Amino acid sequence: MNLKKYFIRALHRLQKGPGYTYKELLVWYCDNTNTHGPKRIIKEGPKKKLIWFFLTLLFASLVFWQWGILINTYLSYNVTSSLSIGFKTMKFPAVTVCNANPFKYSKVKHLLKELDRLIEAALERILQPAPWNSSENASPPLDLELWHQIPLVLIDEHDKNNPIILDIFERNQTSVDNQTSVGNETEEKKYKLAVKLCSHQGSDNCTYRNFTSAAQAVTEWYILQSTSILSKVPLQERIRMGYQAEDMILACLYGAEPCNYKNFTQIYHPDHGNCYIFNWGMDEEALNSSNPGAEFGLKLILDISQQDYIPYLSSAAGARLMLHQQKSFPFLKDQGIYAMAGTETSIGVLVDELERMGYPYSDCTMNGSDVPVKNLYSQYNTSYSIQACLRSCFQNHMIETCGCGHYMFPLPEGVNYCNNEDNPGWAYCYSSLRSSITHRQICIDSCKETCNDTQYKMTISMADWPSEASEDWIFHILSYERDMSTNVTLDRNGIIKLNIYFQEYNYRTISESAATTIVWLLSSLGGQFGFWMGGSVLCLIEFGEIIIDSLWITIINVISWCKGLKQKRAQAQYPDAPPTVSELVEAHTNLGFQHEDAGALPRDEALPPEPGTPPPNYDSLRVQPLDVLSPDSDAD
Repeated sequence: MNLKKYFIRALHRLQKGPGYTYKELLVWYCDNTNTHGPKRIIKEGPKKKLIWFFLTLLFASLVFWQWGILINTYLSYNVTSSLSIGFKTMKFPAVTVCNANPFKYSKVKHLLKELDRLIEAALERILQPAPWNSSENASPPLDLELWHQIPLVLIDEHDKNNPIILDIFERNQTSVDNQTSVGNETEEKKYKLAVKLCSHQGSDNCTYRNFTSAAQAVTEWYILQSTSILSKVPLQERIRMGYQAEDMILACLYGAEPCNYKNFTQIYHPDHGNCYIFNWGMDEEALNSSNPGAEFGLKLILDISQQDYIPYLSSAAGARLMLHQQKSFPFLKDQGIYAMAGTETSIGVLVDELERMGYPYSDCTMNGSDVPVKNLYSQYNTSYSIQACLRSCFQNHMIETCGCGHYMFPLPEGVNYCNNEDNPGWAYCYSSLRSSITHRQICIDSCKETCNDTQYKMTISMADWPSEASEDWIFHILSYERDMSTNVTLDRNGIIKLNIYFQEYNYRTISESAATTIVWLLSSLGGQFGFWMGGSVLCLIEFGEIIIDSLWITIINVISWCKGLKQKRAQAQYPDAPPTVSELVEAHTNLGFQHEDAGALPRDEALPPEPGTPPPNYDSLRVQPLDVLSPDSDAD
């Protein structure tokens, strides 16, 4: 019951409102607030009142300005990086080793035979003064259909405003005289070698990829042509044409435990052919390193068989290797390093662990599930990386724009690799897409860095291996172990020794933390308010109270104004004011007294008149006063 009375009183209080005018509320606030400035405004004289009003307004503006800066700083979500050093037993990194040459030339030569004859003939025309000689006429005819799909051309830039394009295999073009050189300027002419790419064969919609050196142009042309040829070869056949693990990995030792090629996982890499990963962690638990130092690391002896390299495809000789996390795909072209043949390469490893803060502090991802790009490298069951995302994004754009996929990247289901026969303009499309800043920016905006990452910092040193004094017996032993032959089948140009180990067990953790927190924001806001206005949180509550009261007074005034407006409209529609309730009651009472004076029957005893009878004449029924009657009537 008491609770009901309380709610009724609260309702009456709300209906009544604060009970003050705006001026009264303002005076009450200034007189009762704990903020220093407003009290002086109402208590001082006119001059001081003006000064204190100006100072209060100035400092209040400074407070709001500082608050805006602080809130904007907090909403920018800046981070600070901290570096910590720890010591623990660490997992040995996954080690990927590949040959710089993707295929054995002896096994792929039949596929590249016509391509090699074309490039040899082209080089003769470029380098020799006379483009046609007897030895060329005696050789079998060239397959110029393959040449015309992606030709090499000479560009005469003697007149830079009107350069002349010369096809190397066109008989009707001006021949290169004795003063001509490729890529070097003479007194008379300057020629540059370029790759001509057209949207389709015979089209005028072409672009020319210029190079400062003919060696670069020949390599780029050969890669484009061989890509078209190899893209039609089945995957298992390409694996067979690459370097096998038992031929490439001659010796292996991890710590004090021997290992061999069976401890490596084979994957096919488009750039380097067959690659082999040690300690990938896919099928078995990752290995831990028991101690730092070269004696507790991984030791390998590799044979790269340099004599079986493809001459125009691989201009560098050696092994390509990369250290990376377990269950991650190795992108050797971007993050790998070379190990030179005939050397012992020692690689000391230091570990950096990166810990980034997620949204809203940075746009990183934990596992790539929130990235809009489909990861084509997921078919390898590897973890997400930004390199995988960028290449998947490029391949998706390649498929959408060119109608086929590039040979260097994985394919989604139902799509084929590009080749010159099925997709004549694929090289032109690929070159345009690769040089498009718009497409690259789309991929950069779509892909995200991983929030947690491990980086391996390497210190590399090299020495000749084996030495001249020991090479004889070392090559004899290695040749016998590989080929079971007493003859030496290995030489310095194909042997590489690798030592990979942790330099120390100290690891660095670079972690991010929020530069501004909600605690920092509240303390900074309160500090500014207290410094400029001498206020606190309670002062803000007082200010909020007066704002609520002002709003409530405004609502009451608006409701009163609406009621008054409604009454004015009613008076304008009905000029005569309608009778009040008291007036209606008084009129009804007077009518009742009149009926009693006329001698009318009570309402409950009166009978309804017969149909068709006129209304009764109440004047005839009026009773005469007693003083009017005659004396005789009494006698009767």
